[in-house]
Amino acid sequence: MKRVVIHTDGGCQPNPGVGAWAAVLRYGDQSKELVGGDQDTTNNQMELTAAIMSLEALKEPCEVELHTDSEYVKKGLNEWMPGWKRAGWKRKTGELKNVDLWKRLDAATQRHRIQWHWVRGHAGNPDNERCDELCRLEIERRHRSPRR
Repeated sequence: MKRVVIHTDGGCQPNPGVGAWAAVLRYGDQSKELVGGDQDTTNNQMELTAAIMSLEALKEPCEVELHTDSEYVKKGLNEWMPGWKRAGWKRKTGELKNVDLWKRLDAATQRHRIQWHWVRGHAGNPDNERCDELCRLEIERRHRSPRR
């Protein structure tokens, strides 16, 4: 299996509001940047979308080292998701927010072997900083041209 290293980030300005997601994918000496966004979203939705889009971009099953600075994504995958799935994608306390994105992320993980890593945001990790910059630029672009 190919080994791919992925860093992801997502954000909104304001939250909720105009948002963006980004990912940096590395395979050997090759790299690819992905970026997108939405005019009406939340920070958590953009963090989830970054992970989803990066995994869906892989054309074949891979060994993936995925880095996120989102506690929400990290805890959702490692702590909460097994219980949600057992309970039919519901929480004990009521409706599960972003259930469509969680289901899509769950599906995107199935064909890969993934090691999830949490990284502190804004702490000098070059690929995390690049994702943050791509998000900021995309949010600025969407504020200037809201119809795109």
